[in-house]
Amino acid sequence: MGVAFLSFRIFAACAASLLALSTAHASEPLKTSELSLQTGGPMPAEQRALDFEHADLKFKILPDKKAIEGEATLTFTAKARLDKLVLDFDRVFMIRKLTIDGKALKPTAWTNPEGRMTITLPKRVAKGRSVTVVVNYDGVPLEAKRAPWDGGFVWSKAPTGEPWIATAVQGDGCDIFWPCIDYPTGEPKLVDLHITVPAPLVAPANGVFMGMTEKDGWRTYNWRAKNPNTYAIALDVGPYEEMTATYKSRFGDSFPMSFWYLKGSADKAKGLFAEFAPMLDFYEQMIGPYPFRDEKMGVVETPHLGMEHQTINAYGNKYKKEVYGFDWLLQHEFAHEWFGNQLTNSDNDDMWLHEGYGTYMQPLMSQWLHGDMEYMARLNQMRVDTKNRFPIVSGKQLKEDEVYNGERGPGNDIYYKAANVLHTLRTLVGDEAFFKITRIAVYGRDDPKPGNFTTRYLGTQDYIKIVNRVTGKDYCWFFDVYLYEAAPPELVESREGGDLVLTWKTPKNKPFPMPVDVKVGDRIVTLPMADGTGRVSIGDTVPIIVDPASKVLRRQPYLEAYQAWKKAQDDAAKAEAEAKKAAEGAKK
Repeated sequence: MGVAFLSFRIFAACAASLLALSTAHASEPLKTSELSLQTGGPMPAEQRALDFEHADLKFKILPDKKAIEGEATLTFTAKARLDKLVLDFDRVFMIRKLTIDGKALKPTAWTNPEGRMTITLPKRVAKGRSVTVVVNYDGVPLEAKRAPWDGGFVWSKAPTGEPWIATAVQGDGCDIFWPCIDYPTGEPKLVDLHITVPAPLVAPANGVFMGMTEKDGWRTYNWRAKNPNTYAIALDVGPYEEMTATYKSRFGDSFPMSFWYLKGSADKAKGLFAEFAPMLDFYEQMIGPYPFRDEKMGVVETPHLGMEHQTINAYGNKYKKEVYGFDWLLQHEFAHEWFGNQLTNSDNDDMWLHEGYGTYMQPLMSQWLHGDMEYMARLNQMRVDTKNRFPIVSGKQLKEDEVYNGERGPGNDIYYKAANVLHTLRTLVGDEAFFKITRIAVYGRDDPKPGNFTTRYLGTQDYIKIVNRVTGKDYCWFFDVYLYEAAPPELVESREGGDLVLTWKTPKNKPFPMPVDVKVGDRIVTLPMADGTGRVSIGDTVPIIVDPASKVLRRQPYLEAYQAWKKAQDDAAKAEAEAKKAAEGAKK
């Protein structure tokens, strides 16, 4: 956890006590609050009343102190009358100065006891009018212990000894290092970044490079980005070298590709960089135009595994080779430029739209490159890794931890199970409808071309409406079982004389008219299962294979048996390792 240069002292007056939390010097530094460690959930009314127009963010990185100095200039338009501004901001920072529309406020005008800063405005802001707040601050930000699975700063060293620094804040939010609106719908329309670092370090960032200045041993890198997700705004600092090329698109235009890699890694970097253009070919053919072509396609080598930072995706897979012939991490994070940055979920409960689609892109690219064998192999492993403990979608507004934490929510099922749900949907409605659904979900239209679409928000119910509109059928039953229930549907097989009888069994006996193919000898019979049951005459014919092409995600008891055995093996190995460690400790 991060530490600060201030803490709370007891004062007689309540106002003075709250002021102390933001401004007083102290002996015990404040820690990041539970509120700041959360992201999402119900948004405060004061934040719903804001349109976030512009964030102009200045950061000075102090590697030796693991600290930052910041200045955030935030401009909002009021959608309703405002008496106060409410921003999410980690309380570990010392606020040195705060102004509203150029007027400095007294420290009594704001409070920040739990990481939600409330600023009393000097005068009421009318609906439709803008307001600009400037926050000057400094402090030691939260340090990530195991990025990207926990949020914060990563303070590392490059192999050549220089500072190597990154932020990864998807789980904990933008408020870990700048004052923001820490919700999926809280993204600013425009962001300017000014990142000051010790020379000769390099600081690639989101959007378009606006130049670098150097003075007195410090470099300031300037960047501009449009409509970035708040958690996708990232700081990356290191002894980087840049590899560049121009991508010529199937749409007749071109845009820059850049890879910032650690010096000394040029040979390995060239191999990874060679994957950029084919990867873009795949996405632009299968999904549609790269959404941020007026900025760049960018990747930066990081000391943590990875994250979908818009136009500057974090890559830390260490150039590993894999059997499928492309780097899965590079490809997965790049998928989020479409499913996450262009299409953004309207609530964390809809995170499967990011992660399920982003995960499905790996088997889909394997199929695009090498055919069905690798496509099915990847999907099968995802079936094995699915837990089915919680529904993928709860139907409630959730904090991000309630989704990603597998002990509290669906966890990795939003990746693996959701990818298989998409496979099943594709086989059910056909490729033409499936990819049309996907294009409309991502771009808001079926004919996306560079310049004819904007970024958009989408929820699960919005997605279902698109499916129904494209297909002309009601597929609510499909999502009601696959997304809103934890247990997958089970296909019960029985024999009645010479007939094979199939019956769908679902949680709460929900309707599930999913068609099923049956291979009877050399012929394929499709059972409509309109009322959840189907019958086919088989007599003594062999072989009989239900769902021979593995079109349908369903309960498989043999997989459950394997999962139970594997867990027992893992638990035994863990216990043995702990016992061995304890015995070695006792000897010492």
